[in-house]
Amino acid sequence: MTAGNNGASKPEDDDPFGYLYADGQAAGAQPPGQGGYGYPGPAAQPGVPRTSYNQVRTVGERQYGQQVPHQQAYGQQPPQYGQPNGQYAAPETYPGGGPTAQVPRQGGNGGGRNGGPGRGGPNTKALLIAAVAVVAVVLIGIGVALVNGDNGDKKKSEAGTTQGPAGEVKESPKAEKSKEPEAPAELPKQDAATLTLGGSAVTEKTVKGAQGAEGTYISGFNQVGASATWKANMPDSGEYALTVRYAIPAVDAFATLTVNGKANSQPIGLKNFIKSSDPDWEKNWQTTWAPVTLQKGDNEIKISCEDGNQCNVILDWVEVTPPRA
Repeated sequence: MTAGNNGASKPEDDDPFGYLYADGQAAGAQPPGQGGYGYPGPAAQPGVPRTSYNQVRTVGERQYGQQVPHQQAYGQQPPQYGQPNGQYAAPETYPGGGPTAQVPRQGGNGGGRNGGPGRGGPNTKALLIAAVAVVAVVLIGIGVALVNGDNGDKKKSEAGTTQGPAGEVKESPKAEKSKEPEAPAELPKQDAATLTLGGSAVTEKTVKGAQGAEGTYISGFNQVGASATWKANMPDSGEYALTVRYAIPAVDAFATLTVNGKANSQPIGLKNFIKSSDPDWEKNWQTTWAPVTLQKGDNEIKISCEDGNQCNVILDWVEVTPPRA
């Protein structure tokens, strides 16, 4: 472009308020009106197309194919919301207008109040509900822990006391008794008066203190050949002791002991163990014992007065007892 067809001045030299100044008025500047602002452009030259810039026009003055009224005619109703506006035309309907593209709305997910569109951001109502739920779960957990703690303390307290709810003292649970060993089988015992007698041996009740039935005992044992034989049934074989209750006139005595037909290695001693000096038979009741070997089942035990024995004695009862040291 040349200076000859650029017009009177450049656009940047235009002063829209030039008409207010003397120099602008001298240059032909006019106030806003039918001709627009600023300085007038150069006059059109015949045969030369205008190549200068367009002058600034008042808003609404430029026409795009049809006249759009600037003001609402008197008596017309204002446009209603939601109703088509007959005076409005989309920009793409004007000459040179292009299709418009829908620009997606910027913002986060979510909506405004009451579920409508709104600015993007967190759902404060949902967050509040979640926070309340978390607090409720924490409070429930604390309550359960406290209840379990109280129950545990209560159980410990109950386990450590034996006092009942009304102050009644309960007996502590006893440990289960260990199984006691079975008691040994009862060993045989028999009154001497019920034994099988031989020789001069007889039964009497004259001397007091005998423990046999009705105070009966064996006497007449001070002669050779006198005897008392006992059939004892044993639960087991083994070593035992034969215990005899007797009385003497404060003088030692002894007799022969035979077990299952075999004489014992030593006689049974019927001594004055109580060291009595009184010859009264009634005051000299005492016991003695001799070791014996017995078999399981029946055993024959015989006490007899043999040659060389001192047999001035009366017999009350005989018994098999456990062995003695």
